[in-house]
Amino acid sequence: MRPAASAARLRTRLLGQPMPGGRGPEVFQQVFGSPLGASDARVIARHILPNALSPLIVQASFNMGEAILIAAGLSFIGFGAQPPTPEWGVMISEGRDYITTQWWVPTFPGLAILLAVTGFNLVGDGLRDLLDPRLRRAG
Repeated sequence: MRPAASAARLRTRLLGQPMPGGRGPEVFQQVFGSPLGASDARVIARHILPNALSPLIVQASFNMGEAILIAAGLSFIGFGAQPPTPEWGVMISEGRDYITTQWWVPTFPGLAILLAVTGFNLVGDGLRDLLDPRLRRAG
């Protein structure tokens, strides 16, 4: 769990790295400086954005799982949504009293958290495999 400032630094670091296509900033300086007839907007839309957006999309899908865990954890300890609001952390917290007699009360919200976080992580992994140009060329 990292604060918002660290998350912003991670996104900045993702965009500051070399593009997944293996090209560095010098290639884009050559393209922008060359008289090939392509406008700056076309070069950005055709070459830079597709390579810059894929790491951000993948990171956003991983952050969804993290957000679910943070929200459930905060509501479990009482800092999230209050008890009339249905939230997985509140359901697990209220089900602690019944764990010996009615085990399913805290178990199923915990399984829902597990499935949701695992699902978002698998989607992020699949998107990374789909959008990474290095993996596309190797296969």
